[in-house]
Amino acid sequence: MNEVFKALSDPTRRDILAALRQGEQTAGQLAERFPLSKSTLSGHFAVLKAADLIDSEKRGTTVIYRLNTTVFQDVLSHMLTLFGPASDHPTRKENP
Repeated sequence: MNEVFKALSDPTRRDILAALRQGEQTAGQLAERFPLSKSTLSGHFAVLKAADLIDSEKRGTTVIYRLNTTVFQDVLSHMLTLFGPASDHPTRKENP
């Protein structure tokens, strides 16, 4: 889970994820959207892949990226557990 929060902490990586919400894209298509060097963009992709937030597939010489929505579901579930209603939180005590 820490890798996910690390990945989401960077605005460029959040922008990459937002771009991928529209559907899978090639590395070249994503590179056109961001004024970054290829090596910097590759670093962002590596962090997102390490957090399992994106998947990649090589088709010939082209790399295709897509969101891994399963991880987003897990993150949302975890967040709801952490920040759900006070009565559901195991460490909080209700005042009488």
